[in-house]
Amino acid sequence: MLDKLMSNLGPMKEAMDNAKKKLDTLSVKGEAEDGMVVVYVNGNRRVTNIQINQAIMDDGDKEAIEELLQVALNKALENADNVNEMEMASAARGMMPGMF
Repeated sequence: MLDKLMSNLGPMKEAMDNAKKKLDTLSVKGEAEDGMVVVYVNGNRRVTNIQINQAIMDDGDKEAIEELLQVALNKALENADNVNEMEMASAARGMMPGMF
């Protein structure tokens, strides 16, 4: 049993590495205030783009901008977590179909 598990480690690591590479190509977003602040994050939870509407910048309310940015970031990271969990679970199921 242990021998079989050990022999599966190489292919399992490869499957997980492939899943991580795929996650680098996936993009999710989080928005605040009807799109006034939009944050894009890849499936590996790396921020790839931030868009702040010029109207908010012109308003000059630093605290409001920080608050909206925080909301958008948290939403984007939550979406990235969901995508990451699904992708990793899918990779694991492919390696050990009876366990998941």
